[in-house]
Parts: sequence; structure tokens; C-alpha cells
Amino acid sequence: MELKTKYQYTYFIYPYVVKESRYTKYLLKLLKDENCKLRIFKKDKDLDIYSYFSHRARDYMFNSFNLSKTKLAKLEELPLDTKAAILAKNGCTIFEYTIKKDIQGSTSEKSGIFFKIPKIEIICFNTGICFLCIKTNIEDSNRFSDLLNFNYKFRDINQEYSNMNNYDNIRVQTDCFSDVKYFKEFIQNLTGSNVESMKLDIDTERFLTYSYVCIDQENWNNNNEFEKIRDSYIKFLNILSSDNSINFSREEMKVISKWKYAKLGLTKQGVTLFSSSCDINNYTIFPQEFQEQYLYTYILALYTKIYLKKINLEFREGTNIKKTRKEFIKFTQTLWINEVTSEDTGSLFYQYLKEVLEINNIYFDTKNKYDILYKELNIEKNSKTNVLIVILLLLALVFNMLNIGFFFD
Repeated sequence: MELKTKYQYTYFIYPYVVKESRYTKYLLKLLKDENCKLRIFKKDKDLDIYSYFSHRARDYMFNSFNLSKTKLAKLEELPLDTKAAILAKNGCTIFEYTIKKDIQGSTSEKSGIFFKIPKIEIICFNTGICFLCIKTNIEDSNRFSDLLNFNYKFRDINQEYSNMNNYDNIRVQTDCFSDVKYFKEFIQNLTGSNVESMKLDIDTERFLTYSYVCIDQENWNNNNEFEKIRDSYIKFLNILSSDNSINFSREEMKVISKWKYAKLGLTKQGVTLFSSSCDINNYTIFPQEFQEQYLYTYILALYTKIYLKKINLEFREGTNIKKTRKEFIKFTQTLWINEVTSEDTGSLFYQYLKEVLEINNIYFDTKNKYDILYKELNIEKNSKTNVLIVILLLLALVFNMLNIGFFFD
């Protein structure tokens, strides 16, 4: 029996880095873009996010929760350059980007996979590390195989030599992007140069994939066990095409399966939530939680990894050591030693993210470099102090000898 979907969406996430010295100017560029709107988080409309995150994580990522109506009004009235300077001081600033026309594509005229992009967010951290999050929906198809093929193909359309008209038969059909090169230009115009990203070994040609699907309950229920569709799930989790027959070991993935009819899976290439409409929550409540609380948890984990790589690189290069040391200490005190959420599943999800993305290893490697530099700086400081003491002693000795000579004269 072919798997059918009841509900689905996929975010394609593009991490990039803006040079810190140009971060304020980058925010100003976004503020000037008429399609870009600052996202304001309010407790009454974003209560789930407010309740989910710990106060430290919330203050870092969603600063607008702390702003009163009066302060928000004043912020809105400020000149754009002043507004950009103020926002640049926040740990994180989030924008919503509106495309005037939907982007739509298909694999062919008769049996194509049509899709639209209903939502784009730009998430910027004041260290210059940013994320472009593009939400897609497949239209006019409920075949699970179409979702597999779409995720597999679309995540690579930013490759240097891809062509939208010929690349795995995907082509864009609206006036927005008649060819993949225009989609690339759209990304480049928003994100800028990839020089800083390349320094941190960020893949600029492949999107990370964050995908949700709720399959029809006929395929997974009390009578049809999960094991019957396990191969299809593994393909979804590992972002493989429908005709792929590669086997993956359990060590290459992490899965949270606390629910009877849902599985939250993690790999280095993305996060997936696979569920059955046998549980009504899987196409009502869960989709919203997954694209809000869990998505921002994933972004925070990705940010942590990239930021640590950035600090690690600065330690290796030996540039701005004192500034970098202060930043590392602040990061440790603000984010590392504090929990992101007290929600059980969210805590387990973040723990698995740190394991899959090898964040702990990067942190302790960075800390080792910090400890070595700290010792070297202390040794250098002590050496300078010892030299100064020797000089002072020599001066004192010379002065005393002069005094003695003067006394005998």
C-alpha cells in the first residue's frame, strides 16, 4: 500500500555568517527592505514559546518579550539607522520576509511535484551568525514518495552547477524564479558574501532539512504496525529519495519515540517528525509546536555549534585573544551552563541535538584552547612581572651602591 500524507511541510535552513563589523549595517539593510518585517514576540500571542523556553534562552533569542507597548512604539518611531544600532545589541533579532508571489515548481507537466513557499524567516544573532529559514508545502499531491523526492532534490538546488529546468526535473513555474539562478540570486541578495561562512566550513550549497509529515492513519494504526513502514521512515529521516535502498545504522541517528504514533528523528543533515493521523494531535497541535518551539531549539543548537567553531578559529589564529576570551566566558555563563527549556521532550531533544551535532566535543576542544591560552598569558604576564622586579632590584642595588659611595666620599 502506497503511503499517503494528510499534512506536511518542510523548512530548508541556510546558515550564513555576516562579518561582525558589518552586522549593524546588515540589519539596516534588512530594515530598509520593504519585504522584510521585524518579528515582535508578545506574551499573549506567543505564549507557547514564552512558556517553553527558560528565561535566559528567552531573553537571548526573543528580546521583544521584555518590551512594553510604549517601548515598542518608540522603537518603531526611531530612524532606521538608530533602530539597527539598538537591535544589534540584542542577542538575536528575527525578521519575517514576504515574497510578493508564491514560488511554485514541478517535476513535470503531468506528474509534477508542485510546491509553494508560504513563510520565510531570517534569524540573526549579534555575533554575525544568521539563518535563512524557508518553509515549503507540496501542493496537489498526497503521495509520501513525492515528499521524499522533493526534500531530497530541493535541498541541493543551491549547488553551483545545478539548473532548475534540468536539475532532477525540478523547474520553477511562476514569474518569481523562472530558473534556479534567480533563486540563488534571491538567497545571495539576502545573505551576502559567503566568505565568512567558508572560514567556518559551513556548507553553502546544501540546505539543512527540517521536515514534518503526518501520514494517513490507514498506513499506521493498531492493525498496521510501524515496522511495516519502517524503511520509508528511514528514507524520510535521512533525506533520501523514494527509490533509495541504502541501509543506515542506528548509530547515525537519534530518535525520540515517546508517542505511540509519532517519531522525532535527528541526523547531522536535519530534523524530521514522522506521525500518523491516528492521533488527532498530529495534524492539529504538533505541527505548530514543531515549527515554533522545536524549530527555534534546533536553530539555537546550530548557532551554538557555529559560534563555538568561530571562537575556536579565533583562538587558533591568535587574533583579538582578550576579546575572544571575554566572549567565550560570557557565552559559557549565558547559554552553556543554563538549560534551554524545562519541558521534558524539549530538554531531551536539545540533548540529542548536542550529541548528533557533536557540540560537546567542539565546546571542550575550544575550552582546552582557552585554558592553554590562559596559561600562556599568565606565564607571559608573570615573566613580565619577574623582569620588572629584577629591573627594580637592580635599580635599587645601583642606587644603594651610589649612596654607599657617596657616604665614603
